[in-house]
Amino acid sequence: MRIQKRDGRIVPYEEGKIIAAISKANHEVEEKDRAGEALVQEILEAVQQEGKELQAVEHVQDVIEQHLVRDNKYALSKKYMVYRYQRSLLRKSNTTDESILKLIRNENKELAEENSNKNTRFASTQRDYIAGEVSRDVTRRMLLPEHISLAHDNGVIHFHDADYFIQPIFNCCLINIQDMLDNGTSINGKMIESPKSFQVACTVTTQIIAAVASNQYGGQSVNVRHLSRYLRRSREKFAAQMEREFGSRLDRETKEKIVEMRLQDELRSGVQTIQYQINTLMTTNGQSPFVTLFLHIDDNDEYVEETARIIEEILRQRIQGTKNERGVYVTPAFPKLVYVLDENNCLKGGRYDYVTRLAAECSARRMYPDYLSAKKMRENYEGNIFSCMGCRSFLSPWKDEKGEYKWEGRFNQGVVSLNLPQIGIVSQGSEEVFWQRLEERLELCYEALMCRHKALLGTVSDVSPIHWQYGAVARLKKGEKIDSLLKGGYSTMSLGYIGLYELTWLMKGCSHTAPEGKEFALRVMDRLKDAAAGWREETGIGFSLYGTPAETLCYRFARIDREKFGDIPNVTDKGYYTNSYHVDVREPMDAFAKFAFESDFQNKSLGGAISYVEVPNLCRNVEALEALIGFIYDNIQYGEFNTKSDFCHVCGYDGEIQINQDNEWECPQCHNKDHARMNVTRRTCGYLGENFWNTGKTKEIKARVLHL
Repeated sequence: MRIQKRDGRIVPYEEGKIIAAISKANHEVEEKDRAGEALVQEILEAVQQEGKELQAVEHVQDVIEQHLVRDNKYALSKKYMVYRYQRSLLRKSNTTDESILKLIRNENKELAEENSNKNTRFASTQRDYIAGEVSRDVTRRMLLPEHISLAHDNGVIHFHDADYFIQPIFNCCLINIQDMLDNGTSINGKMIESPKSFQVACTVTTQIIAAVASNQYGGQSVNVRHLSRYLRRSREKFAAQMEREFGSRLDRETKEKIVEMRLQDELRSGVQTIQYQINTLMTTNGQSPFVTLFLHIDDNDEYVEETARIIEEILRQRIQGTKNERGVYVTPAFPKLVYVLDENNCLKGGRYDYVTRLAAECSARRMYPDYLSAKKMRENYEGNIFSCMGCRSFLSPWKDEKGEYKWEGRFNQGVVSLNLPQIGIVSQGSEEVFWQRLEERLELCYEALMCRHKALLGTVSDVSPIHWQYGAVARLKKGEKIDSLLKGGYSTMSLGYIGLYELTWLMKGCSHTAPEGKEFALRVMDRLKDAAAGWREETGIGFSLYGTPAETLCYRFARIDREKFGDIPNVTDKGYYTNSYHVDVREPMDAFAKFAFESDFQNKSLGGAISYVEVPNLCRNVEALEALIGFIYDNIQYGEFNTKSDFCHVCGYDGEIQINQDNEWECPQCHNKDHARMNVTRRTCGYLGENFWNTGKTKEIKARVLHL
């Protein structure tokens, strides 16, 4: 027989612990009220006679109490019950007071580092965080089973977004922007009709994005191809106006030139509206909307030329950047950009290669866009190409009643992530123990994910009309439940995982890049993938395996395990775990080899998979970046670049810091020398710290090693 502890751990049954507990209680009562050996033996036999291979520790304690009462040991049973009650109160005690006070005093560094897009000094952000702390406390004490809460606290699993769990809202989605633009929508009780021009379509799109962001906690994605028909409408409107105004008084060529000038101005203004609106709007959670623009030039689209033109303008404006409060052009945080490489633009002589070259220049200057290979996506998703959601998770294929694939208007219910290195630590190198522990913790993940699913069941469409009634996800009636959209694979649930590299090191003594390590790591990935598939088959809910990009979780798991198990070389001593299946940043491997190696893991993590490579500042060598982009198309589904760029902390300039005639580093914009420092932007952790020049007037850099 085995016992399941409150934190989810499965341990061997030890009757000595029951004997010790009763003996301790005996010492606190008079001799006449004590349990004798015969009663203790009776209790032990009763526990054994349950005949169960696995029993919860709470049930065993209930059995003990029942037998004490039956034997009229009331004083003893009272002592035992009071002790249990006190321990229960201790576990359920309020934990928000200190965290909220630290937040108000701006001393809560964990929250400050959790989301680089949310400034904890702002009153609006603090209000959201305070509500989140209350939600997290209620969730931990009342809404989740105790063993799930303890498993989260102990770093066994991570129950994502507990600060929003108290509300009936979900994670992230693909907005059905085509339906909302073409058929109209409603925002804040006001009807929004189908736009008549590109400029208005862009404005409406940003209003939709803001409304959606305020009623969910994860990111969202918008396919810009749905704006292309409105660009054509603007062209047709301008052409009709020219005919009415000038008729035959102007020749055709002149009229077309004027139409083109007006259209280009509208295109520029519309894209600028999207960029500025997204970065200046504030949602109810105190930050800009976490939105991704999906950039796909699809030859099968009747508006493909307009789509290419919109994407080109988006890239040009991103290269330029947006002005900060000092009027300096900087890289905006949003929208994120995901650019699709297809046969027509993969730098092999395609018709739209010029757009991809512009994307490469944008990546060199502004880090984005990320790149999706249409070739690899078709292999992995039954011939389909679609956007990841804002949180970088991918939907599973799903067909409607007509047998047609549907992607937009679908969503993710929530995420629970597994701490793989901790399983390796407690397994102490034994594969037999590891696989047993893995199964136990997968069951924990399943139970935790089902808590997310059940929390959404029974939700009515009125809680977020923009999602459920006016087209972002569905067109349900008022008061109608959303349950049908939670089942049948329409929406997804994500099993995340952290630290495959460290797990392999613990179990095999080598990286998963070594042959023996890779074989083991792929077996682990197969088991995780099969677990999600089994849950999907059993429940009809869209479970999938998700290579989460939750960088802060890499630090949280490592910190907890370091406190529990001490410094373990190449594991806890680093201060971080490696994200999902990624190769450790310290392992020497060139960019091409890294993409090629990690591609073998992406197709096992189809609920989400991102691979990145570190590249130097390539503003003057974009051709090198183009070579990597072409490689992505043929070899890996999702690739991104972490580029290093200069940054002046005085004026915000993020171009290239130069050496002046006196051989001093100098910002070319504000000419500052003392504070013109190199700023290395790394998306592995989101850290934006400083690397200082050394005392000599040379190009050598002394890095401050913090999160890097």
